[in-house]
Amino acid sequence: MHPPLTLHRHPMCAEIIEEFQKCHLDHPVAKFFGECTELKIKLDRCFRQEKAVKRKANFEESKKLKERLQVLRKESAEK
Repeated sequence: MHPPLTLHRHPMCAEIIEEFQKCHLDHPVAKFFGECTELKIKLDRCFRQEKAVKRKANFEESKKLKERLQVLRKESAEK
């Protein structure tokens, strides 16, 4: 299963999403027998890469916020 295939939410995977959707339109019955499986695998890999990039960015942001919070706590403890 994959998340909703909206292009604006997955800009890194937009090309693969379009190919996958086209495959499903071009092969309405064959899609159930593995016609689009290769694209599905590519799509899953792309989503994993996209998630890893987002996770790393969120972690970096989290570290910055924790540092700011520690500085604020230290300042308020000194007062």
